[in-house]
Amino acid sequence: MTLRRNVYELTQRRLENIFAEFDNVYLSFSGGKDSGVLLNLCIDYIRSHRLNRRIGVLHLDYEAQYTMTTEYVDRTLSQNRDILEIYRICVPFKVPTCASMYQSYWRPWEASQRELWVRRMPEGCYTEKDFPFYDTDMWDYEFQFKFGEWLHRQKKAKRTCCLVGIRTQESLNRWRTIYRENVYSKFMGLKWTKKLYDNIYNVYPIYDWQTTDVWTANGKFGWDYNRLYDLFYKAGVSLDKQRVASPFISPAQESLHLYRVIDPNTWGRLVGRVNGVNFLGLYGGTTAVGWQSVKLPEGHTWKSYMYFLLSTLPEAARKNYLEKLAVSMDFWRRKGGCLSDETIRKLRDAGIPITVMADTNYKTSKKPVRMEYIDDIDIPEFKEIPTFKRMCICILKNDHACKYMGFALNKSERERKERIMEKYKELL
Repeated sequence: MTLRRNVYELTQRRLENIFAEFDNVYLSFSGGKDSGVLLNLCIDYIRSHRLNRRIGVLHLDYEAQYTMTTEYVDRTLSQNRDILEIYRICVPFKVPTCASMYQSYWRPWEASQRELWVRRMPEGCYTEKDFPFYDTDMWDYEFQFKFGEWLHRQKKAKRTCCLVGIRTQESLNRWRTIYRENVYSKFMGLKWTKKLYDNIYNVYPIYDWQTTDVWTANGKFGWDYNRLYDLFYKAGVSLDKQRVASPFISPAQESLHLYRVIDPNTWGRLVGRVNGVNFLGLYGGTTAVGWQSVKLPEGHTWKSYMYFLLSTLPEAARKNYLEKLAVSMDFWRRKGGCLSDETIRKLRDAGIPITVMADTNYKTSKKPVRMEYIDDIDIPEFKEIPTFKRMCICILKNDHACKYMGFALNKSERERKERIMEKYKELL
């Protein structure tokens, strides 16, 4: 009879495989609970097995974060310098923000904003001058990919992996990262790996952990962790909403106001750092910014309300939303979105004109459905249907990328993607 292993034991087997197969291993460390527990797992593994090697730690320092997060990062890196190669990155790449209708991104450590920096740049950090691949049009996620390629060359490695502390419990997108069917993008067919470039992989050793597993491990092994989570708990923030992330992105809107109580000195600096922070601190998590139950103003349809909201925006923001809306409308008219038979039945029962096609190129049992945008629909699958109400919620959330809508790339974004793919096609 095969004995079932718990997630800790399974992760030990994965780490054994990782350190055996990859001569260059580094870990993406944010200072949050997941990357923190993964780093502790690696530190314990190296020490307990007396491995004669070091592990790299990539920490993208976003400048604007809780003081406790900075203290935890400093403490962890300092206490384990004997086995860590530290890459603390203070680079002014572009970072998304949903705090303002005027800004779709901001730049940490931007030289021209030095007087407004939330805190001093840490000693010994890496800056833009250290990376020949950096350019001012680069987003933070692009930098992470290019860093892996740069480090692989610097180390003259045969095979490189970046350990990433994501868990499928956190979101559907993270579940898809693990369970995508393309076996050719996996290392040795292992589902918890993803190929980035030749001989360079992302690896997700704790993908099957639950939130409770993280805290059980911290307690059982006495590992250090970000004490900010203790304050979150005391403040009544549920375990699934306790996040240590950039304070200006959409998932952080609801809890941004906690900075005022937990870290008032940092809050004072945040207000002057990025446009719209004070407003979001007051109204984040409310209907004013598209949270909870958004109500339609009297005398409006959702379509007319959308155009009213657009009329209040700066020209650049208005153009961005209209471009994304045009792309989405064209998609639903010509190609169609994939919906389940149950959702299709509900649309027909509601009298909504749709065209259901027989098959799709996507690997799914759902059917492609062509339809026009509608005003609103009251069904559980609301987020799958193209409605003007969803667009209104995007605008209220300052969701410049329209992630809430699941929008396709607009023309300029497609062209940029094509340029990147062409540039690096030899590596893919």
